[in-house]
Amino acid sequence: MRETKADTAQAVGLALALHGLLIVALLLSALQWGGAPEGGGSPMATELTDASDLSAAMQRTLRSKVAPVQDPLPQPEPEDALPQPEPEPIPQDAPTPQQQAPQDFIPVPDDSVQEQVVDTPTPNKATEQTVQEAKRQQDQVDLTEQERQLEIQRQQRLTAMELERQKQLEDIRRKRAAAAREASLAEQRLAQLADAQARNASSAQADASQATPGAGGQGDPGLMAAYQAALQAAIKAKWTRPDSVPLGAKCKLVIRQITGGAVIDVQVSSPCSYDEQAQRSIEAAVLKAQPLPYAGFEKVFNRQLNFTFTAQDE
Repeated sequence: MRETKADTAQAVGLALALHGLLIVALLLSALQWGGAPEGGGSPMATELTDASDLSAAMQRTLRSKVAPVQDPLPQPEPEDALPQPEPEPIPQDAPTPQQQAPQDFIPVPDDSVQEQVVDTPTPNKATEQTVQEAKRQQDQVDLTEQERQLEIQRQQRLTAMELERQKQLEDIRRKRAAAAREASLAEQRLAQLADAQARNASSAQADASQATPGAGGQGDPGLMAAYQAALQAAIKAKWTRPDSVPLGAKCKLVIRQITGGAVIDVQVSSPCSYDEQAQRSIEAAVLKAQPLPYAGFEKVFNRQLNFTFTAQDE
């Protein structure tokens, strides 16, 4: 088994103790041999012990430690010695280390920020003034651009408002023009109606006098009135009154017909308050209404009939 440092120290201690005992024994022996004590006493007898009488352990110690006592030197470790098997470690209860409180987050220093702080030179006063001036100029440019954008938006709003105002004015003009036309037409209708009413009485008498009795019979005013009413109804059924012709407006027609009521020709005669378009429409209505009423009106039938038509609605 390999000798440990503890074994070496124990052996050295035992050797020192044994040598100390031997030195003390030698000193005592020398004092006794130096002379007789005062008073003439007999000399002390000294008994020497043979080394063979000592124990085996003491004999081994004396044989191994014959040299004078010197401080033990540390034994150097042999460099080329073969490695000896290490003794099995004796399990010992390791001291339980004090457990520290758990740390949720371990801060990691931000090297980039430190490098940035270290590398950033300290600006001097001139540099700061230049930076401030550049910032002021940039702020002025931004303010000018903002004002320009606001002006553009204001112009756009004004343009939209102007377009809306023009549109409203155009609508007002259009409505006023339509109202003026309606007023003019209404005024014309009133004038035509007043004129027609003024001539109404005389026209009826004139139409009755112009009608000639049929062959072989005398004129019958009642039958003539019924015949004119039948003609009025037949023509009105085929005619749509234009807006330009007011109610009650009259127009004289000259109708040429044959026996049975078939119309050969029709023309507008004077007086007639209708405009050109209305005159054409009433002539077309007479042609559409043929054959005109004939049966029952043979006594008052006339091949050339002067008839005054009165504008009416159904």
